[in-house]
Amino acid sequence: MRRPLAVLGLMVALGPAGGSPAGAQELVADLSRHVIQIASDFSGTELLVFGAIGTESEADIVVIVRGPRDEVVVRKKARLMGIWINAESAVFRSVPGFYGVAATRPLDDIGAAEMRRLMEIGLDGLRLDPDPELDAGEIAEFRRALIGLRQAEGLFPTEPGKVDVVGGRLFRARIPFPASVPVGAYVADTFLIRDGEVVVAQSSPLVVNKAGFGADIYDFAHEEASLYGLLAVIAAAMAGLTGSVLFRRP
Repeated sequence: MRRPLAVLGLMVALGPAGGSPAGAQELVADLSRHVIQIASDFSGTELLVFGAIGTESEADIVVIVRGPRDEVVVRKKARLMGIWINAESAVFRSVPGFYGVAATRPLDDIGAAEMRRLMEIGLDGLRLDPDPELDAGEIAEFRRALIGLRQAEGLFPTEPGKVDVVGGRLFRARIPFPASVPVGAYVADTFLIRDGEVVVAQSSPLVVNKAGFGADIYDFAHEEASLYGLLAVIAAAMAGLTGSVLFRRP
């Protein structure tokens, strides 16, 4: 059963404790919606992330929307006697099905690589948890292949989007979702960054799920996998038999 989920923004102060100006910087962010419904005619959509900062300042804003994480196997193809076969492979255990990012400036200009890796800001900072048995060169090669596949599907950005700031305090960013976006639980993180350090971050939950008849089929396929598989085989056999009868030559 799909039930509406209660959603609350979570404010997390990451700056120094005590009443320092950095720690006291306020950030408020929200989403245009917290549930995205995928119906049979779904062709993609756009999520608006908007908000405000407490005072005008020389600071950057980064918005990241990601989820759901899953294990992914990346395989390398090899040609053997004229036939392409699966050769080497690598397992990544924490790959987001979707990753969208927007920022006020290029990510390299906002903060050092160490900070971006810590906060998983940008594709270079994604922690994908690769197979520890692989050496660094193999991990880098398979990682590039995985990111390239996700980009080809429109699930990872080729370039970050833009965070627009109005009046020094109000901001907004649009994160596009392709038609192939996976269902599951997502999180939208908004970071306020000054002098290369994250001052404040706010997280908001987001749910992507199926709707309508497609949702019923999706639920049935996951809850009754064996029966769904059997029915699919029977339906395919019946379709093949019907086709052979209809198109049989006299």
